[in-house]
Amino acid sequence: MQLAYQFKIPEIIFGRGSIRQVGICARRMGAEKVFLVTDPGIIKAGWVDAALLFLKSEGIKYEVWQGVTPNPRDYEVEGATCAYKESKCDVIMAIGGGSPIDLAKAVAVMATHPGTIHDYEGVDKITNPLPPMIMVPTTAGSGADITRFAVILDTRKRKKMILVSNTLIPDISITDPLLLTTKDPELTANTGMDALAHAIEAYVSTAASFLTDSYALTAIRLIATHLRKSVSSKTNLQAKDAMAKASLLAAVACSNALIGAVHAIAHQVGGMFDLPHGRVNAMLLPHVMEYNLPACMERLGVISHILGLPVQNRSLREKARYTIEEIRNLAREVGIDDKLSNYHLSLQDLESMAQNALQDACIITNPRDIGGEEICEILRHVI
Repeated sequence: MQLAYQFKIPEIIFGRGSIRQVGICARRMGAEKVFLVTDPGIIKAGWVDAALLFLKSEGIKYEVWQGVTPNPRDYEVEGATCAYKESKCDVIMAIGGGSPIDLAKAVAVMATHPGTIHDYEGVDKITNPLPPMIMVPTTAGSGADITRFAVILDTRKRKKMILVSNTLIPDISITDPLLLTTKDPELTANTGMDALAHAIEAYVSTAASFLTDSYALTAIRLIATHLRKSVSSKTNLQAKDAMAKASLLAAVACSNALIGAVHAIAHQVGGMFDLPHGRVNAMLLPHVMEYNLPACMERLGVISHILGLPVQNRSLREKARYTIEEIRNLAREVGIDDKLSNYHLSLQDLESMAQNALQDACIITNPRDIGGEEICEILRHVI
């Protein structure tokens, strides 16, 4: 039987200077007062002040919430939700990377649902309509402005919860490549590799389709060509444009094809050690690709051509291995080590992380079946 593919994305506004559209977009969403979620770094860079000018020009009031840290916590969701309800805002906006955007999504859920954010971990647990959401990404990597995912840290269990629902797809995504010019090289590298993980996992996902394949492959090509340049220079606008496009395309692909074991395991590592998500993805990606190779050799072979590798007259297996090695080299060249140092886990810790990964929604569409023992072995390679 022919499969039916579902494909959904937000309204997308893309281009240099497009942050100017925030006021107009908020007005179109019926906003009278916007709840703007961001972080201190984005405020320091000046992007929040810029956005507020455009909200003011449309006569829109606002409340700014900056109490979010990398890997947003469950208690931050509680605090932000209380602030949202007290503010009487009617539209939620985020300016920032994955952390402010994920927190904004979680606030939208808790503003319209009972209980705590823990009650909505998993797939399709969100049943009520959410407030309008407008997202302005600043990292070219997380893709949270496009996707149906939100990731929140469960501080008691020291694990990341993933919420999956079409209702979490924002109404409008505004991508302005100029916002990338204030990112430091480390963040540029981490988030760029995050986007690459999205694209590769989407391409080899069991839910991949002809719709998602084109987005994923284009994203891979753009990242392979421009990530090094973007890390090397804050002012290379051609590279910033390309990475902003790649992040958007990879997010469309992974939101619709879903992802796999890289993210399922990364959520556990990041949750336990409070590490940058993109960095963890970069370390795990080649190891998981190696494990998945028997189930997606042809697709990894296709990626070798997209990467421009010298694979003429090579066997399919050799092409796949060239791809894996190139991904490993790219991570190294942008300054990401392939191992975490100074972390020593007991066997019990490893097994606990593996079991949590098996419960992660991302594991469902991994191309090769995987168990706790295999996940423990992958974790040993990076910890």
